[in-house]
Amino acid sequence: MKPLRLLALVATVLTYASVSGQETTWLTDMDAAKAAAAKESKYILLAFSGSDWCGNCMRLEQTLFHSVEFEALAAAHLVLVNADFPMRKKNKLSPAQTAHNEALAEQYNSSGAFPTVVVLDATGKVVGKLSTPQDSKEAYLRALKTLIGA
Repeated sequence: MKPLRLLALVATVLTYASVSGQETTWLTDMDAAKAAAAKESKYILLAFSGSDWCGNCMRLEQTLFHSVEFEALAAAHLVLVNADFPMRKKNKLSPAQTAHNEALAEQYNSSGAFPTVVVLDATGKVVGKLSTPQDSKEAYLRALKTLIGA
């Protein structure tokens, strides 16, 4: 194997290994996300989910949000916020969190579409939305990268 190819292969493996060993952190507070995004010069990815009833939400979480490729993109460019709207009693959120998520929905997801992914700048200004499922994980990643210029 040529030295440059070997070097590129090693760099790719090391990047994926370092990211796959980390748990992606999702915040639930928009003010904390804005502060982190400003401090780290990142975008905010706000995901509206019905974690225990929305099939497309569950599929998006499993195929995209738990992928090594997404975790690498998030680590480099995104502060993640989950605005969940569970229905089952056992998954019920606190009244304060429910009110917070409802306020986020009023501002960023007034249509009530699930899942909806909104990309914001550090001030909370909408950069773009993805409210329909993409054809594949790769298509979703391309769409996110286009929104953030990565």
